[in-house]
Amino acid sequence: MVTNPFFSATVRIQEERGHRVIDGGPYRYVRHPGYCGALAFSIASPVALGSWLALIPAAFTAAVLVIRTSLEDRTLRAELEGYQEYARRVPSRLVPGLW
Repeated sequence: MVTNPFFSATVRIQEERGHRVIDGGPYRYVRHPGYCGALAFSIASPVALGSWLALIPAAFTAAVLVIRTSLEDRTLRAELEGYQEYARRVPSRLVPGLW
């Protein structure tokens, strides 16, 4: 959030704030570092709790994050100027070197 002043819970282009592509900080490695952190937290929590049952909601959360990332990426590609080029430079959406 420090690197990206446009980080928001709602997916929308913030034209009134001069929305532009952010490619510094963690955005150099993945296109959605906030979701990457949420994914790491959701997977690490069951391990930290020592609970196999907690893997069920963690898996659900991970699936939702993957879907949301795909949908947000589609919106940004279509509506945010310069995002197509950024997506070519930074191919990883969520996990560096993986996806």
